[in-house]
Amino acid sequence: MKFAYKFSNLLGAVYRHGNLSFSKDGNSVISPVGNRVSVFDLKNNKSETLPVSTNKNIACVGLSPDGNLAILVDEDGAAVLLSLVTRAVLYHHHFHKPVHSISFSPDGRKFVVTKENVALMYHAPGKKREFNAFVLDKSYYGPYDETTCIDWTDDSKCFAVGSKDMTTWIFGAERWANLIYYSVGGHRDVIVGCFFEKDSLDLYTVSQDGTLCVWESNTELDGLRKGPRYLERKKMEEERKKRAGREAQDNDDDDDDDDEDVEELGEDGEPRGEVIKGSADAPQEVEGIKNVRYKQKSKHFFSTEGNCSNLTAAAFHKNTRILVTGFASGAFHLHELPDFDLIHSLSISDQRISAIAMNPTGDWIGFGCSGLGQLLVWEWQSESYVFKQQGHFNNMASLAYSPDGQYLATGGDDGKVKVWNTTSGLCFVTFTEHTSSVTNVTFTTSGFVVVSASLDGTVRAFDLHRYRNFRTLTSPRPTQFSSLAVDVSGELVCAGAQDSFEIFLWSMQTGRLLEVLSGHEGPVSCLCFSPVQSVLASASWDKTVRLWDMLDSWHTREILRLNSDGLTVTYRPDGQELAVATLDGEITFWNPQEATQTGSIIGRHDLQMGRKETDKITAKQSAKGKAFTSLCYSADGESMLAGGRSKFVCIYNIKEQILMKKFEISCNMSLDAMEEFLDRRKMTEFGSLALVDEGAGDGDGVQLSLPGVKRGDMSSRHFRPEIRVTSLRFSPTGRSWAAASTEGLLIYSLDASLVFDPYDLDMDITPTSIRRQLKKKEWASAIVLAFRLNETPLISEVLEAVPYDQVAVVSSSLPDVYVEKLLDFVASSLEKSRHLQFYLTWAQNLLTLHGQKLKNRSAAILPTIQQLLKSIQRHHDDLSKLCDWNIYTIRYAKALSKQRGLKRTAEDSLSEEEDESEVLGSENEDEDEEEEDMMSEPILLEN
Repeated sequence: MKFAYKFSNLLGAVYRHGNLSFSKDGNSVISPVGNRVSVFDLKNNKSETLPVSTNKNIACVGLSPDGNLAILVDEDGAAVLLSLVTRAVLYHHHFHKPVHSISFSPDGRKFVVTKENVALMYHAPGKKREFNAFVLDKSYYGPYDETTCIDWTDDSKCFAVGSKDMTTWIFGAERWANLIYYSVGGHRDVIVGCFFEKDSLDLYTVSQDGTLCVWESNTELDGLRKGPRYLERKKMEEERKKRAGREAQDNDDDDDDDDEDVEELGEDGEPRGEVIKGSADAPQEVEGIKNVRYKQKSKHFFSTEGNCSNLTAAAFHKNTRILVTGFASGAFHLHELPDFDLIHSLSISDQRISAIAMNPTGDWIGFGCSGLGQLLVWEWQSESYVFKQQGHFNNMASLAYSPDGQYLATGGDDGKVKVWNTTSGLCFVTFTEHTSSVTNVTFTTSGFVVVSASLDGTVRAFDLHRYRNFRTLTSPRPTQFSSLAVDVSGELVCAGAQDSFEIFLWSMQTGRLLEVLSGHEGPVSCLCFSPVQSVLASASWDKTVRLWDMLDSWHTREILRLNSDGLTVTYRPDGQELAVATLDGEITFWNPQEATQTGSIIGRHDLQMGRKETDKITAKQSAKGKAFTSLCYSADGESMLAGGRSKFVCIYNIKEQILMKKFEISCNMSLDAMEEFLDRRKMTEFGSLALVDEGAGDGDGVQLSLPGVKRGDMSSRHFRPEIRVTSLRFSPTGRSWAAASTEGLLIYSLDASLVFDPYDLDMDITPTSIRRQLKKKEWASAIVLAFRLNETPLISEVLEAVPYDQVAVVSSSLPDVYVEKLLDFVASSLEKSRHLQFYLTWAQNLLTLHGQKLKNRSAAILPTIQQLLKSIQRHHDDLSKLCDWNIYTIRYAKALSKQRGLKRTAEDSLSEEEDESEVLGSENEDEDEEEEDMMSEPILLEN
């Protein structure tokens, strides 16, 4: 299991290129990130990258109406049918040409793909059990230039296709008599979006120059009629099916009808199906049925200002009639149609908006910005962000794990330091104080301070409590820092310079420069503190590694001589070994106490560097000059990760000094240096065709236009980034490791793979026998059997069936072998389970009752303890925030109740006074009435 790491998640990138899609419930947004797809859960604030990758960057994503299937199409037209339920690839298909857009019909029976100037309609997969998942139904030819967008009517009877030839074509999904095809114009630029009105054939078209046309149809959806040709064809198909059925019953193999079963093949070798070709002339009318016609009802312009002249993306929500448009300036508008009333006009940034999507309810709007690698979800009614994430839009240079493994810090060439939550996969804080590339980041042992070094000549410390830069460390004269290290106490901060060859030492407490360490004769490439001693190791291009004693006046303790330039150095977790990677592709291991070399690994042949497009030599020759630029020990110190300018990360066994496994970081052919051999078909007498910049790109780069015409940024060039691994780190828990690469921040985990791995299995051990033990209330026996079968759901069921008051008794009666297994399971379950007190009780009893035996095996169970601490710390943070919030709520309720109590007492006293006055008033009234009665009675006088 030690090397069974599987791809788990992709951080550091949230959007690259392509269209955005919302899930069926509207709570998740699906975003293409390079050649992978990430799903961001907006309700639970989590992200997940699907374990599926294409050969090149994904160009468009089509999502089925039920949300169970997705079609991913890359830049070359290779498609992958993906199940979003099981996360499995169901089918591969190739369209042989770049695909511009893909859309499922609302009823889920068909989907349309547009490539070049053709619209291809396929039967949707999953409705029938068949070998070929993509069955072509019809091909629609109409536009004279490339197609750009698709939209369906609500009843799936028709669809519209926009084109770069400034026209929009309406096609019938079936053979309608009064609508075969129809073309509308009215625009002077490329069509960006076309949208049908709800339950209608009325159409809205939006062009790149900021023009909206409203088209009104003379026919309702119910007015579409099937023509006689369609009925005849349907009748012929039914007769053909009956005839084929009779032949099958008679077992009569007749070859006469074979010609009817042969499908016409297109240029790409796939069945063409029915071909419908449009022309400038309208189709002829059938007797008694009027053709569908359109007339322009109105025409609107977004603005005459420059920021609204280049419209890049649009989305329309049919129920609310809200139109959202994005522009190259980063602004976006919300209009209510058909009156074109402006609701909002806001700006995201100064970069081009590449994609827009609206969720099914129309409350949230998703924006994708490829220039910044930014993904935003905006709630337009409350005018607030639901989701706002951005990756490093330049290379990611370094990464570091927090001591509890809960956070990841990354630094990039864009000068930003980002901190990511490993559980949710989202960035929760970004520091932008650096003005140049960040070369290294690290955490202090407390886990709440991130320290970063940059080429701008500063070392900055950031506080994760208040999210501020509380310390800025500088050198006496300007220099560029290329390496960084913080000691175990978090008091000493060291940074190595690449231009002055010196190491600067500061105090974190005071921010003062303590010492400048000189001695290296070349740029300092890497620094590393010993985890157990106050010793600093520095590797340099002068072919030496120096060990500096921090307690003895910062003198050089030892000098280790290398055979080549030192690139990186790292200590083993116990501090008893030092590993150094050099420029000749070799990894050497040293004993730092005796300054002797204990072993070496020659790894230049394991890199397998691909051939770049500009290389004049073969990949095999160029690999001889490659080396590892990042090293990292595993948590137990027995293995080592090594990576460099290659698509592979190697994991070595240090004791045996052999390669155990190679992880392929990426299979994305859109990156440079991926292929071992160049494609000779792309070679000309002037060089490789891949080096020719064809411009355009996203419509924002160089335009190959007429001489003298200036449009776009003439300095902009499109290049393919080279695949490389810049930094590697093992998680403190030992359950995962991370790699900072050209693709982003890749996480590989042991928990990602669902492998049946039984322990000491027997024939009698079945789920039925385990549940039988539970019924007998044999808790310890049931737990042992569940761990021998080793199925996670079953272990959870058995554990949670144990009564709370029996946990201590069961923990004491467990065999020693299963104590570690149970503790490991409790640590992993505590991270996701809601039964906090129950699992904490298990952990407390296991550590209390078996503490001495576990202490003797502390090295083996250290990752488990660290994972347990990580889970407890995360729950503590969540609950403390909740309790703090509840404290204020309780205080408010208490104050409110007091106020109401005082008010009630005042009201009671007033009511008592009123009652007394009423009683007194009634008594007075009775006396007055008696007096009145006496006065009214006749007085009898005695004679």
